[in-house]
Amino acid sequence: MEGAVRDLIEFVRLHQAWAAPIVMLLAFGESLAFISLLVPAWGALVAIGALIGPSDLSFWPICLAGAVGAALGDWLSYWFGHRYKHQVAKIWPLSLYPGLLPRGEAFVRKWGVPSIFLGRFFGPLRAAVPLAAGIFEMPYWPFQIANFLSALVWAAVLLLFGDVIGLIVEWLWKAL
Repeated sequence: MEGAVRDLIEFVRLHQAWAAPIVMLLAFGESLAFISLLVPAWGALVAIGALIGPSDLSFWPICLAGAVGAALGDWLSYWFGHRYKHQVAKIWPLSLYPGLLPRGEAFVRKWGVPSIFLGRFFGPLRAAVPLAAGIFEMPYWPFQIANFLSALVWAAVLLLFGDVIGLIVEWLWKAL
């Protein structure tokens, strides 16, 4: 897995026009309930963010691509939960994590609409919260507003974190 991430980052470094579409796909996968359990992509997103400072990559198109990908992943998870309700827990790979949906449900019930925003920043809950919101029929528009706003903040935080790390590494490299 580590080698694949390294190859992907090198591809983005060499083919910068692909940065935004790749970030969109990574964010979509990271936010989609089933895929995110198998392939956590946040590290690759941070690494691509590290390329922004030392290269000619433009932050905003990449950030917006990440936000759209993340919001679409959560929207699809919400729809899937709303459509299939409690059958979702029996589907692989969620069936391998029996505690995930109950934790997501408890989180959604405790925090309501803000759970969408908060859940985006907490690893396994990132995928479970939108699914649980769909299962337990959180109102559609409040979900979507929280979904898109949190996706934008989440994408910006990951990419900026990577950008800052990249700038520090570049500065240290020049200082040596």
